[in-house]
Amino acid sequence: MVYFDNFRNWFLMFMKQMLGGIWQILSNFILGIGQIFNFGVYARQLGAQQFGWAWILVILVLLLTIAIWGSLIFLLILAIRKYIRFRRSAVGREDLLEEIADLHRDVIRLTAEKEKIMNLKVASAGMTREEMQAILGESQAEKKAIGEGNENGEGGSEGEEGNRFARLSLVDEKYVYYNPPHYNRDMDLAELCEDIRNFACYHSALYYEIKTIRLMIAGLSCTKLIVLQGISGTGKTSLPYTLGKYFLNDATIASVQPSWRDRSELFGYFNEFTKKFNETEVLKRIYESSYNDDVNIIVLDEMNIARIEYYFAEMLSVLEMPNPAEWKIELVPSSWPDDPKRLVDGKLTIPQNVWYIGTANNDDSTFAVSDKVYDRALVINLDSKGMPFEAPKTEAKNVSFSYIESLYHKAIEEHPIHEEMLKKIEKLDLYVIERFRVAFGNRIMKQMKIFVPVYIACGGTETDGIDYILATKVFRKFDSLNLSLIRGEIRGLILQLDALFGKDAMKESIAYLRRLQKS
Repeated sequence: MVYFDNFRNWFLMFMKQMLGGIWQILSNFILGIGQIFNFGVYARQLGAQQFGWAWILVILVLLLTIAIWGSLIFLLILAIRKYIRFRRSAVGREDLLEEIADLHRDVIRLTAEKEKIMNLKVASAGMTREEMQAILGESQAEKKAIGEGNENGEGGSEGEEGNRFARLSLVDEKYVYYNPPHYNRDMDLAELCEDIRNFACYHSALYYEIKTIRLMIAGLSCTKLIVLQGISGTGKTSLPYTLGKYFLNDATIASVQPSWRDRSELFGYFNEFTKKFNETEVLKRIYESSYNDDVNIIVLDEMNIARIEYYFAEMLSVLEMPNPAEWKIELVPSSWPDDPKRLVDGKLTIPQNVWYIGTANNDDSTFAVSDKVYDRALVINLDSKGMPFEAPKTEAKNVSFSYIESLYHKAIEEHPIHEEMLKKIEKLDLYVIERFRVAFGNRIMKQMKIFVPVYIACGGTETDGIDYILATKVFRKFDSLNLSLIRGEIRGLILQLDALFGKDAMKESIAYLRRLQKS
């Protein structure tokens, strides 16, 4: 009994000592907080002293103290909020892992049930699973036993009969008994441009300047990509749409979305789960174009609402290849027996008779068009509405792509750029290199030697065609230079243009350079 009393006395003293320390910590902490924020004491301290001019120092000390304590409280609140967010994310991850584990267990369970059902159906067919595999192969045996269940999302393999390119295969069927229409072959390029302009006016009340139509038709001779840019409401989308109506082959319009990041948005992609290729309208139109000799137009509407060099990069590279036989894009890595007829080894050949026309708005919601795109495309600026005019009744025409190509070749032979003009361009090139460190480049000269003759055949002049290429291809590169440093040199360049080509002969280029001077 004595020992127990001794233990009790020791235990009470032990707990009193420990709990007393805890209470002292808490009480001292509370007293300390109370002492820090005892504003009454601070007020009495201030009232007991006479500071005179030192009141300024007192106020500074008080403001500094308030700032320090405010910062500490803010950091404390920030730390608490960060900890709470961390805990929530940790709990969320744990819940997600548990959900994934549950789904994994469900997949295992459903797979086991599928195997049981398959075994029952195979048994009901009067043969073993091994016998069925030996006759049909594993994938076809599954397909027969389950009853062609791919509609429910069950996959296949390369040996199965399901067609992974359903829409392209329908195109193959459409053209089995195709008879080409009677094409119009009695128009030259100047008449074609005038006819398109009158057609747009008569049927759609769209008033385009004849120069715009000439630039469009001539531009498509040197590049497959046209970029129509300018303010909203000037008929950028309506122009290629009307062009499709005129050629009796409606344009395919692809509305570009801000989320477009790669070529799958344009051509589609192979779904590994369903074993089907998600085909887009653009892919279908490109594939169908290989069967006909029509002019096929694909419109990339609002093309710079996403980065063009992301989703259209592969096409930009393909269209630059000198040999059209190499214009191929790989859709799938290998071929299946039931793939479309014109899909060879999973590769699609881009036909020549497809024109790509993009529209671009210049505002804060869009991306800037990169040099890579500008160099490969022809840009047409639509900055104003056309003036109304009276047009005669004009009907649509069946004009084949091969006929337009023949008119292009004829124009290049009949209206080459004069040697004298080429020498002037060479002098201008040397001047621009020396003063601005900007060169024309082989691509621009190649495009110019095609564009200018065709532009002349469309009804334009040689000087205007060269002027437009210089303004949109060469002088546009000045935007990337430091304008404050080259403003004086621009004045000299304008004088050089007048000296080489004649006073105010290069209207487009001079107008563009003067806008740069003012910017």
